[in-house]
Amino acid sequence: MAADLSQIVKAYDVRGVVPDQWDETLAGLFGAAFAEVTGAAAIVVGHDMRPSSPGLSRAFARGAADRGVDVTEIGLCSTDQLYYASGALDLPGAMFTASHNPAQYNGIKLCRAGAAPVGQDTGLAQIRELAERWLAEGAPEPAARPGTLSSRETLRDYAAYLRSLVDLASIRPLKVVVDAGNGMGGHTVPSVFAGLPLTLVPMYFELDGTFPNHEANPLDPANLVGLQKRVPAEGADLGIAFDGDADRCFVVDEHGDAVSPSAITALVAARELARNGGKGTVIHNLITSRTVPEVVRENGGTPARTRVGHSFIKAEMARSGAIFGGEHSAHYYFKDFWNADTGMLAALHVLAALGGQEGPLSALVAQYDRYAGSGEINSTVADQSARLAAIRTAYEGRADVTLDDLDGLTVAAADWWFNVRPSNTEPLLRLNAEAKDEVTMTKVRDEALAIIRG
Repeated sequence: MAADLSQIVKAYDVRGVVPDQWDETLAGLFGAAFAEVTGAAAIVVGHDMRPSSPGLSRAFARGAADRGVDVTEIGLCSTDQLYYASGALDLPGAMFTASHNPAQYNGIKLCRAGAAPVGQDTGLAQIRELAERWLAEGAPEPAARPGTLSSRETLRDYAAYLRSLVDLASIRPLKVVVDAGNGMGGHTVPSVFAGLPLTLVPMYFELDGTFPNHEANPLDPANLVGLQKRVPAEGADLGIAFDGDADRCFVVDEHGDAVSPSAITALVAARELARNGGKGTVIHNLITSRTVPEVVRENGGTPARTRVGHSFIKAEMARSGAIFGGEHSAHYYFKDFWNADTGMLAALHVLAALGGQEGPLSALVAQYDRYAGSGEINSTVADQSARLAAIRTAYEGRADVTLDDLDGLTVAAADWWFNVRPSNTEPLLRLNAEAKDEVTMTKVRDEALAIIRG
């Protein structure tokens, strides 16, 4: 195993192909390094259903225990279940998952006590440096008194905690199709939904990290097709899809039409503001729909705009004391969930909102879906900086247009806006455009793409 870990230690997590890029030996060194960097006396560790996850998770636990740390293993869990355990037990945590990546991948999402994220600037760089040194020089000597390994069941408490945050007892009966994509939603949904007035139609609840039916990545429209067909076929009220580690949720209405994550962000924001007396800050990243800040203001709240990425959302949540945050990638963050993201809690809010009134989901979300959006469009470019400069040249100086550089370049007018962001890992520019109607959006989108690809 090479001593340069730059290919697998990313900005916010560890992720790579097993065993080509990392293995149980390296997982053990990561466990020891995590113990060293956090200085914790105890940690909690969980894993998803991938074939390599149990072995990697146990190796990490043993590596930490060799440094004198007591390790609580919670076994199979979703990422937000691990965050629950970190928050409820007030322990640093490690979740073994590669989320929506293909089966040969695995990874680690790390957090400090209270589910506070660990990224490059908050410990991950030091963890990488220690693991690289130990790869080259040999692992450190075990502590004189090694830590213990113990098991703990958290699924029931996790489910009860989520249900305590959303009142579903009095909703009308609903029929919901859930596509777990053979991921961890198949483990958590039955417990969370147990006893609620819901008729559950499960799709691909069998835990299988080889993903035999489709990739567990609902952000790709191809992976939603089965759910979109099944919902109207079943006469269901809605459909919900989870990604591989079940920390993101995607929603389709009674017709099988996908509901924009921005609309879900706006809907949940309105509910969270109502729970907090019409007061509070709501975070949204800069590619969410303009609907989100509009709805926040209409419900008495204060919108706050951030860069794309969970580390920016979580940092701003903590700094501002925000009650909720949402991203267009279907990550939803809650103050009542230690500022961490949980797709399951967002799903419960959607069920409560739908079941609390008599209309269909399509009518309910229409008020939260006011504009025409392009979705994210990726373009391969030879020179990201040159293309961004070309866009700036084309639009700056126009009286009806504003430009800002919060994350890439955002160009905005009264009836439309678009953002172009460079990928950090590939020679791509990512375009998101939105306008008051489809005709205007198409014109704005095509003008921007012409410059990007020119």
